[in-house]
Amino acid sequence: MDTLRESFAGQVIRAITGSRLLPYPDELPDYVLPNRYRFHEKTTQDAPSDSQRPSDHPFHERNLAPGENAEQHGRLSTTSDNSDTTLVVDERLVTRQGGQGIPPDKIKELMGKSEIVTWYGPEDPENPLNWSLFKKCWLVAIIMLMTSSVYMGSSIWSPAVMEGAQYFGVGQVTSTLGLSLFVVGYGVGPLFLSPLTEIPAIGRTIPYIITLALYCILQVPTALVTNFAGFAVLRFLAGFWGSPPLATGGATIQDVFAAHTTPYAMGLWGLSAGASPALAPIIAGFAVEAKGWRWSFWEMLWLSGFTLSLAIFLLPETSAGTILLRRAKRLRKLTGNDQLKSISEISSEQMTGGEIVKMTLIRPFSMTFTEPIVLAIDLYIGLIYAILYSYFESYPIVYAEGYGWSLGVSNLPFAALLVGALLSYAGYCIWNKLYFEKVYTETRHQAPPEARLPMSMAAAICFPVSLFWFAWSANRTHWIAPVISAVFFGMGTTWMFMPFLTYLPHAYPEYAASVLASNDFFRSMMGAGMPLAAHGLFVNLGIDWGNTLLAFLTVLFVPIPFVLYKAGPWLRKKSPRALHDDEEKKGDDEQA
Repeated sequence: MDTLRESFAGQVIRAITGSRLLPYPDELPDYVLPNRYRFHEKTTQDAPSDSQRPSDHPFHERNLAPGENAEQHGRLSTTSDNSDTTLVVDERLVTRQGGQGIPPDKIKELMGKSEIVTWYGPEDPENPLNWSLFKKCWLVAIIMLMTSSVYMGSSIWSPAVMEGAQYFGVGQVTSTLGLSLFVVGYGVGPLFLSPLTEIPAIGRTIPYIITLALYCILQVPTALVTNFAGFAVLRFLAGFWGSPPLATGGATIQDVFAAHTTPYAMGLWGLSAGASPALAPIIAGFAVEAKGWRWSFWEMLWLSGFTLSLAIFLLPETSAGTILLRRAKRLRKLTGNDQLKSISEISSEQMTGGEIVKMTLIRPFSMTFTEPIVLAIDLYIGLIYAILYSYFESYPIVYAEGYGWSLGVSNLPFAALLVGALLSYAGYCIWNKLYFEKVYTETRHQAPPEARLPMSMAAAICFPVSLFWFAWSANRTHWIAPVISAVFFGMGTTWMFMPFLTYLPHAYPEYAASVLASNDFFRSMMGAGMPLAAHGLFVNLGIDWGNTLLAFLTVLFVPIPFVLYKAGPWLRKKSPRALHDDEEKKGDDEQA
């Protein structure tokens, strides 16, 4: 019932029925208003009684869960403006209430005021961090399905490039634009669409549903189009409207998982993102071979339509700012006190249109070229992304032309990338359990951002090994040799993407949206350009020397994770935007 109520369909049903169907607990007749807000009920004219004394505040020490204490959870003490009673505020809850643009100290001050609508306590069931494990896993499954539905849309055209070139009467390189323009679309889309998910009045669920619906609809004209210009435009639009899950799926997952458990869920999400482009040619290859190129898009319509039907009814809202804003509106209606507001509402009121444009369109680019950490990671992930998309050009040459396989069978070696991703996820979970959780505990939940990087060092070794292996075994040895080489590339992809994409928001906590938008844009642009360049690369240099050139490029980038691990703290200290370890330690000392 809670999941349905928080879903897109649930909110529509509530709006149509005036909240008579799927009501919240505070909309039921027998609901008892928390003492924190009783001071402001219309009917209350007298001074608070003993039953309404400040010690009934939901964050008061005596109202913590049994066995909990402030030190265990890093809670900070603040004093209420209405009394001298000390209130205990959970740091974990303070930082996830949509207070973008408000300094942490100011948020802590606001938390002590009775006019601020916040969680009813550390165990508040509406707080996404307190959801059941099953509900969290269900959320991750839907986000993975949404991500796969879009990422598969890029490479779904790969098996149809040659047939599409013949049908539209264009060259092979021009036909490859069907792949590249889609990638450009989902690189540009987050700059305009992702900020919508940070607006508390909108939340994450509504943009997901509306954009995924448009993505589904666009598959129909794409499958029916008869001219290449229209086809190219439709492919760009499909990538553009399908982009929100790719950019904000990680943010949704971080909404519901604590820091030490986030890597497990992020690893699964990264697995879907990394494996989907490799899975699509396998699915589409046999369909294109049997039914023609249009069937690849009918397959995308079925997959994305199924995902949309699930998400409409069973994807709950995860943004704490949105959940608390809705609660504030209900409490204002219940108490008649218009001063009751959530922190996210206050933050939204302070953000101007110019600040939003600066944050979403200007800051990602400025940080790319002024922050060495951001630039290095953008270039490295962009290179790996480009090499991944080069496989859509080299694999047909190796397995269809070289080994003489049919169109459908020649796409099966992409499964090796999926096998590598699965193996690497298992290794990533083991590393997180044995290493990162230990560091997280020893540092009192304040592990430095660089603690997330060790697995990226292993990834840096995997890439040149895989590419040299593939370059000099393809069409020279038994086909199993180049297939196995792709396993190492799949392993490296997961081991690099997850550490880097969790390192960036922790190194730049106040600018997380900007650094992630920067990375998404630049890796997408590099990935979009590679299929167009790869044809000439492999035709002129051959599979062997073409991939050798790519391998040497990855060798040049091998030092990056090692340098960031050692020099990251120094680089962050020099940056006015990054997290400084001395400030973090000072905060820990103050809590102690």
